[in-house]
Amino acid sequence: MLIDLHVHTSHGSGDSNLGPEELVAEATRIGLEGACLTEHNRTWEPEELRQFAQKHNHLLLVRAIEVETNMGHITVFGLDRYVSGIWDIAELRRVSDEAGAFMVVAHPFRKLFGLPGSSDNLLFKGMEHPPTTAEEAGRHPIFQYVDAIEANGSDADRESELAVEVARHLGKPAVGGSDVHSVNGLGACVTVFPRPIESSKEFMEALRAGGYYPAVGLRTGSLRPVGAGRQ
Repeated sequence: MLIDLHVHTSHGSGDSNLGPEELVAEATRIGLEGACLTEHNRTWEPEELRQFAQKHNHLLLVRAIEVETNMGHITVFGLDRYVSGIWDIAELRRVSDEAGAFMVVAHPFRKLFGLPGSSDNLLFKGMEHPPTTAEEAGRHPIFQYVDAIEANGSDADRESELAVEVARHLGKPAVGGSDVHSVNGLGACVTVFPRPIESSKEFMEALRAGGYYPAVGLRTGSLRPVGAGRQ
């Protein structure tokens, strides 16, 4: 089953131009089977999502949240609402544990490979020599707090490939998401789950069970695992 784990809509994210109905139409067109609504620092209300999802029951829609923390952006699944203080990564981990939520570090290596000393990457900003190997990158403390690592469809291939390599090095799962804010790019990177998922409860169970992987190429009809086409 193909699910985009990182989607922003105009309903919940002020910087998004992707309307909920546009999301459904484009997902249907490209063969995407599910989307996680990771709005910035807020979630959809349960009833509003229930009503919207009921009209489009061919597509799995999951409430989630992208939290901006002192160690970068974290997508959280299974947390009902924004809680005061979760800008601090340690507090977010504590609150997530209490709620049984699942934390994913989003686009951890975005803009990492710029000019020395001028990287705009959130985790390694200003470093004269950014990490180039999974072992070096995996030493960042953020990875001690999260359950999984995201390969992102908005990032360069090398950045997403490093995310998968770090996940493998640390023994954590890797997921795929597009971080899309418009109709263009939805499904640019997806998570491939081994079995069908029919509800948010089953989605959470599948996240914890593992066995999935990030993939690119859905939009061009050439789905493949992240890094599979690397020479």
